[in-house]
Amino acid sequence: MADTQQVDAKAERKVARLAKQIDAFAKAHGGAEGQVAYIGERGARIVLVGEDGGWGDLVAPTYAIAEQAVEKSGITTHESFDGEFAAKVTTGPYEWKRMAGIQIGG
Repeated sequence: MADTQQVDAKAERKVARLAKQIDAFAKAHGGAEGQVAYIGERGARIVLVGEDGGWGDLVAPTYAIAEQAVEKSGITTHESFDGEFAAKVTTGPYEWKRMAGIQIGG
């Protein structure tokens, strides 16, 4: 029973830490929306898009922890990364250079 309590406490701390990071991102970008995606054994990816077009992501050890963190932060979430949500992302020279490098083998 003690092991379960330790796991639960560790998960709660991780949820709180991720929610705090989501809140900080939202404050820095005038608000935020997100999407949670399962990434296999590594857990889940929380994609964040700010109202200013800035974006970022966080990785949670499990999908459940990612969902709890997003819920705790209170941001709007989307089922998929497409449509109006994806259109909010702004890309700069860095992203375009990286995309071009991938296409031309760089």
